[in-house]
Amino acid sequence: MSTSPRFRSTAVEQAEAVLVEQYPRLVRLAYLTLPDSLGRHGRVLLAHRAVQRALPRRGGAAGPGGPEGSGGALAEVRVRVLRGCLAPAGRTGAALARAGWPPVPPFVWGLRLWPPAGGIEEVARMLAGEPAPVRAAFVLHRVDGLPEETAARLLGAAGAPADAMARALALGVGETLLRELRRPEFDASVVSTRPTDLLRRRRRVRAGWAAAAALAVAAGALAVVGPARPHASRPVAVGVLDPARLERVPAQAWADTARIDFTAWPARGGRTTDRALLGRALGAWSSASPPRAPAPPQPTPGPPAVGRATPGSNASGPHAAGWTALGSAALVPHAADRATPGPAAPGRAALVSDASGPHAVGRAGLGSAALVPAVVGRDARGAADPGRAALGSAALIPAAVGRAGSGAGSLGSGGRPGVAPVAAVGGGVVVRAAPGVDTDPPRRAPQLLYAGDSDGRAVVLLLDGDRVVRYAEAVTGRGARELDFARTDEAGVTTAAALTLVRSPDGGRARYLLAPWIAAAGTRDLLRAGEDTKPLALAADGVTAPVEVPRSAGACAAWPALEVTSSARIVEKHSFVLADLGTLTPVHLTYTPLPDGPGAAAARQPREATGAAARAAWADTACRLPEMRGMRDGGVRAVNIWEFASSELPDGGGRAVWSCTRTSSWAGPGDVLVRLSPAAGPPQDVARAPDTAACGRFGQHLLAGTRWRSPAGRWYLLAAGSREVTGITASGAVRAEARGRTLAAPAGPEAAAVELTGRLASGGRVTALDGGGGGRD
Repeated sequence: MSTSPRFRSTAVEQAEAVLVEQYPRLVRLAYLTLPDSLGRHGRVLLAHRAVQRALPRRGGAAGPGGPEGSGGALAEVRVRVLRGCLAPAGRTGAALARAGWPPVPPFVWGLRLWPPAGGIEEVARMLAGEPAPVRAAFVLHRVDGLPEETAARLLGAAGAPADAMARALALGVGETLLRELRRPEFDASVVSTRPTDLLRRRRRVRAGWAAAAALAVAAGALAVVGPARPHASRPVAVGVLDPARLERVPAQAWADTARIDFTAWPARGGRTTDRALLGRALGAWSSASPPRAPAPPQPTPGPPAVGRATPGSNASGPHAAGWTALGSAALVPHAADRATPGPAAPGRAALVSDASGPHAVGRAGLGSAALVPAVVGRDARGAADPGRAALGSAALIPAAVGRAGSGAGSLGSGGRPGVAPVAAVGGGVVVRAAPGVDTDPPRRAPQLLYAGDSDGRAVVLLLDGDRVVRYAEAVTGRGARELDFARTDEAGVTTAAALTLVRSPDGGRARYLLAPWIAAAGTRDLLRAGEDTKPLALAADGVTAPVEVPRSAGACAAWPALEVTSSARIVEKHSFVLADLGTLTPVHLTYTPLPDGPGAAAARQPREATGAAARAAWADTACRLPEMRGMRDGGVRAVNIWEFASSELPDGGGRAVWSCTRTSSWAGPGDVLVRLSPAAGPPQDVARAPDTAACGRFGQHLLAGTRWRSPAGRWYLLAAGSREVTGITASGAVRAEARGRTLAAPAGPEAAAVELTGRLASGGRVTALDGGGGGRD
């Protein structure tokens, strides 16, 4: 039976109406199906592109959801969306998709797009490790609510493997998050936008015209006199790295805004007008990520190891060996006429050598000026010339094309208008970046937070979007310079309250720069809950007196922490606790009390760790904080102790408290540790789970269990659940059931497998947190 053209036209019109009506759901399906390697901007564009291209063509064959199918127009459109999203699988397809091929709408110019935080982005992060067909099956069945058979039929029509649905059924995502996605007011097609680098875009347009004109002139010259001789490249104007263009916030801006974060920090310190210091800081930043240089014509035998030192046979002096270059190139300092490129490990410390002397430039190929990033402001004879250096994202030696001879040209433009001159960069620069934080130069002029001297170091703090950069150098003499990058996206009153300014050489003391809304500060030992907070002196510019910091090695005998108080202009009677885990941004410590018993509180966000119960909880947990140092995905943002249940232990064991300590990263995911704290004896670890939503905003249902030996020597299976748990069932080696939020059942001395399931007040179920697939409701 064939389909008439008139019916086909009607079917296309029906498909168009369905596509417009169901557009947010179709975009959600496409976004979560597309590979996460495309990046958020690319996935948003390709998701909308796949949905808009899903409209059937007039006269085309009807698919499995067409007039002869069983799914109707919506099923047909879903199949076409899935086909479009499963097509860019593989490296070749992904590369073409990122390049915008095929060139079909929608097109975006000058904007970067990404979904708002939470919601669809949270699900995308949870499904990141699964293949595209499995993600598509999950969205169709769990999010869109299609029956398993219907979803499997649509996947088969789209060319997905037969086991995609089975694998999707095994995935665990919290019902709370899924309910958020299914709410009628949730629109997956809504995106956040931010402009691209406007100044860079303008420069690229100008550079394109200049390149076209230069190419035309070169072609005419070649036609007349033959090949042109190599010449030095022109310096690039980089206005965003001009100290005069740094953004500066008024001193009282924090008191007149509803956005209390690092953007409200004024420029403080005694050297905010020191253009030389600011220029050195910006110059070091500009060389932190030079472009990958081409291989030299005659590479030295044995490529340098990633992030390792590159020794050279001609090296001499105190800088003879042990240097690595920032970003993508390694350089043998003082090596005569030869530069050896080698990749540098991302996110690791790197060092820029001081390439000075008559052979500093040496032999460089086209575009390889970044191989000598430390000779900014020096000419070919080694003479310092700060006014003649130009900043560029790729070249700190724009004239280093071909062999540089004695007196053969300058390294800059002599301070031409529009070119940002900087002081000479000498010595090494140690770069440290939290995982997931890039060290690229800023796209716009950064905001100056601080510039001043502290404990023999000159320090500059800069804010660029969602990252803070700290530059430090010795005030007198020559020494290693430092460049630290930290992630600070969505910081607030507490997480933007302090930055580490300087540390003592032995790492035992530190000074902090506090936010302008901090009215008072003190120190206390987390291990001594009964001790009062000791006042901490603050300078007029917000710099604290030296503070003891926790030791990373040795016995845990003390754990110093900051307790600061917000100004009454922000919030009244608000104090909170910050801990130093060795990073640029101190960690916010919080506490959530028991939901029942003395001091019980209604369900709410974590509260500050300043009360008696919070102090007692942190006294038992503070020594575990070293395990959380340098957590993946950008470091630790906050740590919360949630006491979710209490239970009477058998055989007169007293009353025990169940707690979940969640370490949240700046990127969103967190690691959790569940512990059982009996009335007598040390706390007992129950379960751990990395990269989970448990014990957080989107993981409020919790169940945990462990084996415990009573004072009488008998073994028991203990389990406890959070507020919404109304019953617990144990199966396997131990079979027991209890009403309420706790369970205690006799168990054998052998550790055999036991499965725990909790019933929720809503009728749902939650499994026990076990570090694997458990802990999901």
